Amino acid sequence: MTYASLSDLVERAGEIEILDTADRDHDGIADADVIQAALEAADEAINGYLAVRFRLPLTTVAPVVQRWAVSIARYHLHRNGPPDYVVRDYRDAFAELEKAVAGKLNVPGADGTTPAASSGGATVSEGPEPAFTRDKLGGWL
Repeated sequence: MTYASLSDLVERAGEIEILDTADRDHDGIADADVIQAALEAADEAINGYLAVRFRLPLTTVAPVVQRWAVSIARYHLHRNGPPDYVVRDYRDAFAELEKAVAGKLNVPGADGTTPAASSGGATVSEGPEPAFTRDKLGGWL
């Protein structure tokens, strides 16, 4: 299951734009494999960002995630160069993804964090007995 669907793309971009960009065999119907490839590319991009902070798969697809998927998929459909407004939506989606990963944007349906938070400090664990101690060096340490 992808974060967005053909109907989501049509709702945002309109049927004419989707046919212009996804009807590669010119039969008047958007090619399912072209739509699927664009939607999967969008999911991969979104998951690539969200996996840094959130557990995947998402439990629910929030409207914000669906909007990102539509913007990214729509960009991928324009293989001959997307119009400025499509590029703007695409860049906005990635800017929001960066905010989500930074914890500055809530992503409903995203549960917890996957990676352990690192403090940047050293970790201490049990190891072998020290070779040089005050007692072994006769007080020289």
